[in-house]
Parts: sequence; structure tokens; C-alpha cells
Amino acid sequence: MNRDLKATLPGQDALILMLAPSREPLPRRPIDRDQVYVALADGRWHGNAVNRCDLEEDDPLEPDDAFTVLSVVADAAQETIVELLWQVWPICSAHKIGMHPRPEGTTDGQSRSEAHAAGPPVWWCRGGRDDACHDVSLVGQLAATLPGKQRRALRRSERKEEGHR
Repeated sequence: MNRDLKATLPGQDALILMLAPSREPLPRRPIDRDQVYVALADGRWHGNAVNRCDLEEDDPLEPDDAFTVLSVVADAAQETIVELLWQVWPICSAHKIGMHPRPEGTTDGQSRSEAHAAGPPVWWCRGGRDDACHDVSLVGQLAATLPGKQRRALRRSERKEEGHR
């Protein structure tokens, strides 16, 4: 997530995972346990915890595979950026609209029924007025989709940072 953030919002500090301890001294129900949120570097967060569960829907208490975790974290990171920085993120460079994490090859942006697809999540764009939805990049690899000038500037800044370590 932070690679995508750095590539698309230069100068923005990295996101962190923040633990919000349960208010209950001893959790009696799984819903009363500690929660983990995607937060800005200053600790502010918005939205759902990445380890949330809905006991009525029989959701698992924790995501059980790496791709699900990445998708949940991408969704939470996007919500934190949008709500706290008040800007759409990330934006499809072709259509100039916001993208969302989805399974690769998603055809219907309204339906999460494809969420059980195997494979890593992608940043998905609904497309323009022609509804030409498309996958933009794997989550974490937005830098490769940047226009040449931006991509070169990002590489220069990365080399400069490496030289200061």
C-alpha cells in the first residue's frame, strides 16, 4: 500500500497499522477484542478495522489468506486517505476517476460476489462514460502505470533516499 501511496501522492507520509485496544478488560466475545486500523502517520484513522468480523454473517475473525488481507488493507487505506485528506485516491490516469481494490478481472463494480476469486487484488477502474471497466495494476504496483515523467521522478527520489541511508 505504501508503495502505491508514495507513487501517487509524493510527499505523503507512509500509512501505519494502529492497534486500538479493546475497552473491555477481558474480551468475552470476539467482537470485543482489540482492533487494527490503517492510519495516517500521526495515528488518525477512519473506517472499519482490518480485522473486523460480523458474527451474524459468520465472517471469519481474521482474514485467512494474504490476498484477502491485502484487499482489506487496501480498502481501509483508501477510506482513511479519502476521509482524512479529503481527496480521491488512487486515481486512474486514463479516466481521472477513483479506483477501488477488486479481484482481477472484475466486471461489475457494484457486486462483491467476485471477491472470492483467487489471486492478488488489483486497482480497478469503472471506466469512462462507456463503462469500459478495467484493471489498472496489482495493488502495490501503481508506480509502473505512471506516465513516464512521473515514473522517472519517482525513481530519482527513491535513488536519492537510498543514498541518504
